[in-house]
Amino acid sequence: MKGSTESRLELIMKEPTEEVITVEELRKMLEEGRELKHYIGIEISGPLHLGSLVLVGLKLRDLYDAGIKVTIFLADWHSYINEKLGKDMELIRAFSEFYKMAFTKFINRDISFVLGSELYDRNKGYWEDMLRLATSVNTARVMKSLTVAGREESESLTFAQLIYPVMQVNDIHALDVDIAHGGTDQRKAHMLARDVFPRLGWKVPVAIHHHLLPGLGAPQGEFSKMSKSKPETAIFIHDSDEEIKQKLAKAYCPPKVLDGNPVVEIARYIVLPVLGRLNVERSLKYGGDIAYNDYATLSKDYLEGRLHPLDLKVAVARGVSAVIGPLRDFLVSNGEYVSALRRVMGGTHTS
Repeated sequence: MKGSTESRLELIMKEPTEEVITVEELRKMLEEGRELKHYIGIEISGPLHLGSLVLVGLKLRDLYDAGIKVTIFLADWHSYINEKLGKDMELIRAFSEFYKMAFTKFINRDISFVLGSELYDRNKGYWEDMLRLATSVNTARVMKSLTVAGREESESLTFAQLIYPVMQVNDIHALDVDIAHGGTDQRKAHMLARDVFPRLGWKVPVAIHHHLLPGLGAPQGEFSKMSKSKPETAIFIHDSDEEIKQKLAKAYCPPKVLDGNPVVEIARYIVLPVLGRLNVERSLKYGGDIAYNDYATLSKDYLEGRLHPLDLKVAVARGVSAVIGPLRDFLVSNGEYVSALRRVMGGTHTS
C-alpha cells in the first residue's frame, strides 16, 4: 500500500471529494492493509465533457495513488434503460470503447474496466441476487432513490427505469466493492445499498461522493451539472479552441459572485488541478498580467473585484484548451470515434 493511512485518506478526501460515508469506516479499512476495491458506474451517453471525464478522472487518479484498486463500470444496460443514444446497443457499446480510450489516456494509471453486460453474463447469480434485493425494499423506498435522466420519482418514467436503482445497487454487490463512488447525484443509490445490504448479509460499502461540475448557464436546481443534453452549456472534449472560447464568453459569470459561478468552478476544479496555475493576461491599465497558483487567492481577488469576469473567462478558456487539447487530438485521430461523434452530435465540429 502507498503511504500512511492518513496520507492515503488525505488523497481520497481532497477536492473534488465532498463527502465520505463514513470517514471512520474508510480509515478502518485502510488500516487493515488489504487491497480495497472501488467502483464508479458511468452511463454511456455520448461524447465526454469536462465534468464526466476530467473531473472524474482527477478523482480516480487520487484513489489509485492512495492504493485503491480503481474500476470504471461501463453501464451499457443502464444506458439503454435510461434511453441514451437512442437505445442503440451497438452505438452504446462502441462509445464504451471510446470511454476506455479516453479515461486510460487521461488518468494514465492501471485502472480496470467492466462492461455491465459482461458482468451479467459471467455472474450467474446476478439476477437471483437482484430478486433478493428487490424483495427487501418496497416501492416507496425505490422511488425515493430515483434520479433518472434528471427526472425525479414518477415523472414520465418507464417501468424499466423503476428497476434501474435496484440494478445499480446490485452492481455494487456483484462487483464486491469496498468503496462505491460517484457524483453527489448518486448518493441516493449508495445510501439504499448501505441501508439494505446489512439485512441481506452483504458487505456494506463506504460511499464517496465528488463535486458535480455545473453547466455554463445560471444555476438551476440541486444538481445543475454539466450535461450532454444541453450542449451549449457543456464543454466537450472534442470542442475546438474557438468553440471553448465562445462558450465561455457566453457563460454565466456575475462579478464578485463565487457560488454557482461555473467559470470560477472550472478554474477551481479543472484548470488549477491539472495545470497548477491560471494565467490571466491583461493590460497594465487593469493591473497587468497575474498568475494564480491556488484557488484561495483567485477566489479572494474575484470576490473583491480585483479580477474582472471577462479576464477570468479568457484565462479559463485558454486553460481549458491546454487541458483538453491532447485528449481532443488523441480522440479525433480515431476515425471510428469521429464517425460515431458525427452520428450523435449532428455534424458538430470535431477539431
